[in-house]
Amino acid sequence: MAQSHKFQDLEETGDVLVSFINSSQPEKLIQVKEAHQALFDKHTETKRLVTQILKDVSQVEEAAGQRLMDMEEEKNRREEELQILEDQLRKSSAKSQMTDSELQFLQRELESLRVDEHELDVLRSEVDEDTTEIIPSAVFVSQVYYLITKIKWEYETPPNVLKGVHYGPDLATPINMDKCSLSPCDVSDQLWSFVSTEW
Repeated sequence: MAQSHKFQDLEETGDVLVSFINSSQPEKLIQVKEAHQALFDKHTETKRLVTQILKDVSQVEEAAGQRLMDMEEEKNRREEELQILEDQLRKSSAKSQMTDSELQFLQRELESLRVDEHELDVLRSEVDEDTTEIIPSAVFVSQVYYLITKIKWEYETPPNVLKGVHYGPDLATPINMDKCSLSPCDVSDQLWSFVSTEW
């Protein structure tokens, strides 16, 4: 029943298109084609932008993770040095064999290590803040894109392949198109056919 209704809709659409073409209004046809191409270009640019944002987010996550690991290693090394100096200071004080100059030198080293450790903590806090600000904004953009189109793209594909899944109200439809074998208008038509016009 649903198939015959769809076929009837398609037939009516075809009749309207034939009637429109027969009305000899090439200017309107050109306007429709240009508008259609503009929609396709906008869709392509939006996809490129979202893909770039996701790649940038991945790079930021990787760089932030590496920086945190490096800072953690540096902090551990400084803590070990600090512990050694504190042990040396205690031993020397207990034996009462340390001159004032040696004691001051160790105290200065100890204070320098404490300052370095504080700077590392500040840097780590800044990296945490950067990560929590940048990543959610990119995630928000990709979520908005999904909410509009209901298409979840796969980004690990060859450049000429569009692959993903459209999640319609009743079923999920896989998308797998080779852009080399289709014109830009055909690609645009197929993609826009997934997007609901009911707002």
